[in-house]
Amino acid sequence: MNSIQINRQTAFTNETLYMMLEQYKQYLFDDYLPFIDEYVYDKEHGGYFWNTSYKGKQLSSHKRTWYDARGTWVYSYLYKVLDTDPQYLERAKQTLKLLFKAKDTGARFWPWSYDQAGNDLQEREGDIYGNLFVAEALAAYSDASGEQDAWDEAKNILQEAFALYQTKEYRYLLEYTPTKDYPEAEEILGHYMIVLHLCTTLLRLQADTELEEIADYCLEALLQKHYDAELNLMPELRSKAGSGLGESLDQFVYIGHAIETLWMIMDEAKRRKDQELFDLAASRFKFHVEVAKDDLFGGFFHCLDHAKENRFLLDKVLWAQEEVMVGCLILMEERSDEWAYHTFQNTLQYLQQQFILDHLPYKPWKINGNRQMNREEEGIRIENYHHPRHLIFGILTLQKIINRITLNLNSYEK
Repeated sequence: MNSIQINRQTAFTNETLYMMLEQYKQYLFDDYLPFIDEYVYDKEHGGYFWNTSYKGKQLSSHKRTWYDARGTWVYSYLYKVLDTDPQYLERAKQTLKLLFKAKDTGARFWPWSYDQAGNDLQEREGDIYGNLFVAEALAAYSDASGEQDAWDEAKNILQEAFALYQTKEYRYLLEYTPTKDYPEAEEILGHYMIVLHLCTTLLRLQADTELEEIADYCLEALLQKHYDAELNLMPELRSKAGSGLGESLDQFVYIGHAIETLWMIMDEAKRRKDQELFDLAASRFKFHVEVAKDDLFGGFFHCLDHAKENRFLLDKVLWAQEEVMVGCLILMEERSDEWAYHTFQNTLQYLQQQFILDHLPYKPWKINGNRQMNREEEGIRIENYHHPRHLIFGILTLQKIINRITLNLNSYEK
């Protein structure tokens, strides 16, 4: 399908917006979901085969907590907001059963990986992200099914994970550090990011003072501790004592995380109806996006190893591009922001040209590539979280904008 041209003059026309909406529906309902149904979802046991090529070849029957929990969130959220096909809810429930079967009741984390039936492969210890993604899956399932127990369990998992993270002894095994001298981190922006967004999700469903306190704590950490005023950037790592980690780590900005975090802060600001917080997050979001932009080959870098030396990892990953898109959609809906429309247009065209494999069945999207995105690969995984989340969010947001224009409202402001 041809890319849709968006600019200041055409952004508000029904024709353009309807074309974009239909395009997003095609990407989700005609391409992505049928691919998952045919090649990735395990209809016998629940869960998602972790390793699948772009052609749909199953490379392994192994599964992972991250993948299964995130897939459960997708089906639950899809059922709730777009399509009440009972199959989606049943698959979410089936995968939750597999996840709880896979976890040893005495273990602090869900397993890192397990076989098709849910038996721990003992590959390595799980991590705090796995637990938080299970909590996110339970929150979405609670919203879709109306089951209060799922909300309660999500809150319990979140509180336990956050309490563990706050201990002096907690360390996280880094897989994206710029130096081998710091393999285990104490304070990580990505942890606060997921905890905050999970609080936002749960609090939208049900008021809770304990979760409000956790959300406040995360906001302070993200806006102050993980913010460098000189750089106007959000470093990924900090020490629990608040002291510096040395220049090589203090200058490390995992900028894809920062971009994702900032749209999540905008989302939390919307929940709180806090205009000042929204404005601050929006301003920092735009700055991070501009810093991450690859002006030569298009798209955005996801990792800035050293800010002052302008030293980026030069590969491209799908999830980072799509987090830019989600933030732009929020600004398009809330502010009719010209910068957001322009960035959204350029990024969508870049994704269409570089990431979509039009020659393959169901037109899967690459998950990564080199800087020029000109490397031919068979693929070993299908993105099952950032990608469908971006598509669902795009459909919902475009529908809202179209509805407001149809009602002849002169502003998108709420």
